[in-house]
Amino acid sequence: MGRGYQRTLQSKDRAPDQPLFTLAGEPLRTPDLWRDGPVLLAFYKASCPTCQLTLPFLDRLRAGGARVFAIAQDNPSTARAFNSEFDMPDMPTLIDPAAAGYPASDAFGLTHVPSMFLVQPDGVISWDSVGFVRIDLEDLSRRLDIPIFHNGDIVPAAKAG
Repeated sequence: MGRGYQRTLQSKDRAPDQPLFTLAGEPLRTPDLWRDGPVLLAFYKASCPTCQLTLPFLDRLRAGGARVFAIAQDNPSTARAFNSEFDMPDMPTLIDPAAAGYPASDAFGLTHVPSMFLVQPDGVISWDSVGFVRIDLEDLSRRLDIPIFHNGDIVPAAKAG
């Protein structure tokens, strides 16, 4: 986000080693997230309407047993308020710090949020999606064998980030 054109990482690309912070301010590195098994990384901004639509559905995957981390381009208090407002109190949330120029977002080549990546233990991305794309999320749901949409959900086909 600021280095000029670079493409967003995709399936088969290697996920980068980047710094992030817990909501309590503790540092960690991205490989720590996928070391113990596949993990879904979901980059978002609290003010983004498409993120507000997408993240609660991703929380269903987390509640179903998937390892999901929301990565906020916001400060910790805004991220906590987002989790509370959208009824996701248990969603593991990390901070990609604005003061450092969003290093993880930049390394993943983000141009829009939400941007999501399923990263395998070897650090290779096996699934990716940008924005809200129902068919992509249904594919992710099948891969994880966890339902993401329920009967009665109002789910658009797509919504750009």
